[in-house]
Amino acid sequence: MASVASSAIPGGCLCGAVRFSAVPAKQEMDVCHCGMCQRWSGGVFMAVPCAEITFADESALGVYPSSEWGERLFCRTCGSSLVWRMRGEPGGHAAVSLQSFDDKSSFVFAEEIFIDEKPDLYSFVGDRSRKTGAEIMAEFAAQQAGSE
Repeated sequence: MASVASSAIPGGCLCGAVRFSAVPAKQEMDVCHCGMCQRWSGGVFMAVPCAEITFADESALGVYPSSEWGERLFCRTCGSSLVWRMRGEPGGHAAVSLQSFDDKSSFVFAEEIFIDEKPDLYSFVGDRSRKTGAEIMAEFAAQQAGSE
């Protein structure tokens, strides 16, 4: 398993209107194949779990409450997909788009989630953890129960 990052990594959207720094929880990139991420990202959502995200200026930052438990952050100017995070949990679970980081070189491909929603027309090679939607939702439920 990759080590925990010790410092923030800068990133931003395509047009530069939204800039941020984020502290990765681990130097790993995960892929989500769920139907919402497919539509939101135009494919798969490649994301890095982050413990802390600080935005330089939130004026161009859009927030879309995509489900009862999650919301998606994007640039209202260029449309770049930036962050998926748990709703109502400041500092809670957040996944930052790998592609939005200025330097992506330190991350390793660690996990695929919602593998049961992945279209048959593509597959990633290599050995890594692959979890179904039911497995991921059970993990989230267990984390929520543990934090109450």
